[in-house]
Amino acid sequence: MAPAQSNGDAEHHVKIPKIKFTKLFINGDFVDSVSGRTFETVDPSNGEVIARVAEGDKEDVDSAVKAAREAFDHGPWPRLSGAERQKIMLKLADLIEENVDEIAALDALEGGKLFTEGKYVDVPSAVRDFRYYAGTADKIHGTTLKMSRGLQGYTLLEPIGVVGHIIPWNFPAQMFSLKVAPALAAGCTMVVKPAEQTNLSALFYAHLSKLAGVPDGVLNIVTGFGRTAGAAISSHMDIDKVSFTGSTEVGRLIMQAAAASNLKPVSLELGGKSPFIVFDDVDVDQIAGLALAASTFNKGEICVAGSRVFVQEGIYDKFVEKVVEKAKAKVVGDPFDPNVQQGPQVSKTHYERVLSYIEHGKREGATLLAGGKPLDRKGYFIEPTIFADVTDDMIIAKEEIFGPVMCILKFKSVEEVIERANSSKYGLAAGIMTNNLNIANTVSRSVKSGVIWINCYFAFDSDAPFGGYKMSGFDREMGMESLSKYLQVKTIATPVYNSPWL
Repeated sequence: MAPAQSNGDAEHHVKIPKIKFTKLFINGDFVDSVSGRTFETVDPSNGEVIARVAEGDKEDVDSAVKAAREAFDHGPWPRLSGAERQKIMLKLADLIEENVDEIAALDALEGGKLFTEGKYVDVPSAVRDFRYYAGTADKIHGTTLKMSRGLQGYTLLEPIGVVGHIIPWNFPAQMFSLKVAPALAAGCTMVVKPAEQTNLSALFYAHLSKLAGVPDGVLNIVTGFGRTAGAAISSHMDIDKVSFTGSTEVGRLIMQAAAASNLKPVSLELGGKSPFIVFDDVDVDQIAGLALAASTFNKGEICVAGSRVFVQEGIYDKFVEKVVEKAKAKVVGDPFDPNVQQGPQVSKTHYERVLSYIEHGKREGATLLAGGKPLDRKGYFIEPTIFADVTDDMIIAKEEIFGPVMCILKFKSVEEVIERANSSKYGLAAGIMTNNLNIANTVSRSVKSGVIWINCYFAFDSDAPFGGYKMSGFDREMGMESLSKYLQVKTIATPVYNSPWL
């Protein structure tokens, strides 16, 4: 039995937006690239070109950084009171909320994301992020220091300067807010490079920022390729910090470029191969559905995908039966169809990469129980895929697939599954499914991951720090920890009257 398919002819009543912004956004204006070159952006549901976007490279990054530097060194944004920055950020949040349908549609059209998830999850999350960090803008302050030897002092928290944000393609509308909102609240200026696969929502955000009153030069968008525009941001001598979300391999290159230039600090949120651990005291039917979502949500294109599913031996067979049943019932097709539960992979290149991992799984001897092939239609659609009898040494159990592929592994004891869960170069997230409080506490403290979800998954919130251990990167998105990475601490000391320093 194959997964259910949408034929794309459903009455979904979604207005496909006219694409309005395809140029670079520098110093408050939409401009052509210096070279005049453009590149195609493609609808992954049918492989057709939907627009040509300006191809920025080093010269364009130089222009954007010059604008951001001028805005930081001499412009109003870092010098506004926190309350004034807050007012503008809240206006931007309101504008995003008013345009939720258009932003969600752009991500569905260009990235293959489900329109309903964009409208009800991604874009509302972006609105919450802007409002959350707007609320911090007037609460940034240092501390008073009681120093010894006749001194007194205090600290100031100051914006770090010009920031380079390099954003991934899997959650373009939301990742924009996670990086831009705290940097704006801190008083920074910035250059943003969206992923070359998903440019349109970032450019639309730039338009809204202008309407909200963000001063010229504070927010600049350079569309283009990682090897040119991204590399220029990473190595630029006049960028004070880089924030990157993407693959571990590219994260390593960004660190090297940053170190070789001006030793700028780097924040990295990288890959994952998250364990989803199921103990034998759970409701199998309920947890099988959650496990499938953990592996295949957003067509598996999510860094925290719980794609290593460890199931205790007592319920293994029953769990496998249930999750296969649910996978075969999942509806795949047109991302604008509200009945669809999974859209296309983001690009032909990535689609072929995911299919190559599925072939690895077959060759390595894992048991393919569902999916495992593309849909027989135009576009980059892959069936939800379930492998059982997976072992820790298989490529599909070790490497990040970033597609709708679940690997099910059997375990016996708490001690065993902790060791196996930690036997990964990644440490981004983990799910623990149990009704036993002692097991939940023991495993959550023992698994080396930056985020642990107990009896839930994808439990993100603006107030909850998110980031990884090991080769999943360092620093945190969301929460007050994210704000702090865009601030510097300055200590100021002065002698008191009649001190030995006078």
